[in-house]
Amino acid sequence: MKLGMVGLGRMGGNMTERLLNDGHDLVVYDPDSSVVESLADQGASPAGSLAGLVEQLESQRTVWVMVPAGDITEKTVNDLVELLTEGDTLIDGGNSNYKESQRRAEHAAASGVDFLDSGTSGGVWGLANGYCLTVGGSREAYDRNRPIFKTLAPPDSDGNLYVGPSGSGHYTKMIHNGVEYGMMQAYAEGFELLAAKTDFELDLGAIAENWRRGSVIRSWLLDLIADELEREPTLDSLSSYVDDSGEGRWAVDASIELAVPAPVITAALQVRFRSRQADPLGGKLLAAMRRGFGGHAVKKSSE
Repeated sequence: MKLGMVGLGRMGGNMTERLLNDGHDLVVYDPDSSVVESLADQGASPAGSLAGLVEQLESQRTVWVMVPAGDITEKTVNDLVELLTEGDTLIDGGNSNYKESQRRAEHAAASGVDFLDSGTSGGVWGLANGYCLTVGGSREAYDRNRPIFKTLAPPDSDGNLYVGPSGSGHYTKMIHNGVEYGMMQAYAEGFELLAAKTDFELDLGAIAENWRRGSVIRSWLLDLIADELEREPTLDSLSSYVDDSGEGRWAVDASIELAVPAPVITAALQVRFRSRQADPLGGKLLAAMRRGFGGHAVKKSSE
């Protein structure tokens, strides 16, 4: 069967290439026509619009959407629900909020369209290594589209998983990203402590390589740290500004809603917020209070 792919940015484009390499028949659409043309050169059938994409697909169509969470996902899903018919499947593989996915599944179901929410992890390495997928929605629709999920999964692991009803795929991915926040922050703090012990003159790159082999804290994140330190030992070209995709915030929201403590994930998210402040007022107030109650020396902004 032909599969429709909508959203051919870095991750969506890599997923499309992986499917093409495995022999899948694809119709592709993206507002950036140059990306569509590039994938057409690799064997995909190009489409100039969502309607044009749907027209090229056979009955019991499947369309996979890989666009940023938010308004663009809302519009794309709504437009596709209008174009698709009963028995078709619509998959959102982006980082949507699971509550939005639950609502979209209900909206699609009113037209007889199966909506699957697929948490997708793998980043830029997914083309070569495969993607870890967690899928929520109709089990029947999942089974019907399993050849697609199997192609996208890592070859040495059944890296795709049906997790439950609508919203559960994106909920699972949300928690995955919260865990990722905590792990990343722990590594960052650990290496900062190593660097701070200047009298030892520790080689951070060598330590990262050592920890990668046999240590209980070895992981892919540690592999990335080792690679980055080998490329640039001081990381001087980088800013300490760290963005967030939104899923860490949603994970913290869930911990509050469910009254399940998540102090590590919450703290890691707060550190990211702090990283974006060049001269935070909170720090100035701390200094002002110490000066006020104890006459402690403080640094002026010009120092």
